[in-house]
Amino acid sequence: MASRPAHFIWMLDCSGSMGVNGKIGELNFAIREAIPEMQQAAQSNPAASLVVRAISFASGASWHIEEPTPVDRFTWDDVHTYGATDMGAAFRMAAAALQTPPMPQRALPPVLALVSDGQPTDDWRSGLRAIDDTPWGKRAVRVAVAIGDDADKSMLKEFLGNPELEPLLAKNPRQLAAAIRWMSTAVVKEASAPKIEDAAPANVSPVVPLTKDETDIW
Repeated sequence: MASRPAHFIWMLDCSGSMGVNGKIGELNFAIREAIPEMQQAAQSNPAASLVVRAISFASGASWHIEEPTPVDRFTWDDVHTYGATDMGAAFRMAAAALQTPPMPQRALPPVLALVSDGQPTDDWRSGLRAIDDTPWGKRAVRVAVAIGDDADKSMLKEFLGNPELEPLLAKNPRQLAAAIRWMSTAVVKEASAPKIEDAAPANVSPVVPLTKDETDIW
């Protein structure tokens, strides 16, 4: 039986504040370190073909990895900070990618993984509506990480689209690494598992061993 594609899209905040206290460097490190576990998680389900893309947003948004890349060939080039927090632009870019085409009709629900440390500076609500207006956007598994106390957690919760879910909170590098690892493994396993009925988004609970740490720096 042919495998079904499962699209994973990172949406990463690259605003200027991500350059404070090493956040952008720790994010790059966490994603790079999680790749082997992401590949292992994908290999555990041969019925799914995981492909990865990435959007960065700051003053505008752009594809950091535009071509859907099979996870076994996925590598990470660092993202860098470049301005404001135009999250709405990233949402609209993701929404365009979730149209059919280019998304195939026969696929598994995509994963939208959002990471941010601040407040959106553009019209993020219209961007989120654009995602919600696509069939694949409605079915997407959504996860979010708030880096530090300045992140807009209520906005991230709205992005999740499920009042029972909360964004993960990372206040130090260890918590950020744990959150990225969870997004790259547990979420991938859940999203790529064939369902008898997968018309509704998977209910992925953000359970990750984040511990209170005296070295919180964000």
